[in-house]
Amino acid sequence: MNKIAMACAGLLLGASGAWAANGSGAREIFQRIDTNRDRMLQFGEIQAARAQMFDRMDANRNGRLDPDEVRTAVEQVKAKRDFQSAQVAGFKAQASHMDSNGDGKISRDEFAGFIPDRLLRADKNGDRALSLSELRTLRRQ
Repeated sequence: MNKIAMACAGLLLGASGAWAANGSGAREIFQRIDTNRDRMLQFGEIQAARAQMFDRMDANRNGRLDPDEVRTAVEQVKAKRDFQSAQVAGFKAQASHMDSNGDGKISRDEFAGFIPDRLLRADKNGDRALSLSELRTLRRQ
């Protein structure tokens, strides 16, 4: 379970590559996301966790992440050294995909509803949930 839990640290941001979060922190993240305690991460659980993350990132509480708020979030991640710089760059790239209406800002719905392509590909059986074996494939990517 430890390796599986480590992969969860990047799920909220949708970052790619191997995550550098420590095992206990990643386990805590997994447990927070897995609210129904079935040892699977439903896309709905991931989206709910992303909505909570959005609320923390939306500094001016206007319901949209502007470029400055995204930069601030990225800098905070870098400062905590929770993720490698490659994952931070991955988040920046994902931010442009989240902005589905192209207004240059990311709404709460756009942020929370976004499921990164790599998670969609990892869901081999198409049940919109990531089983432990599907999470293992993410860890190896």
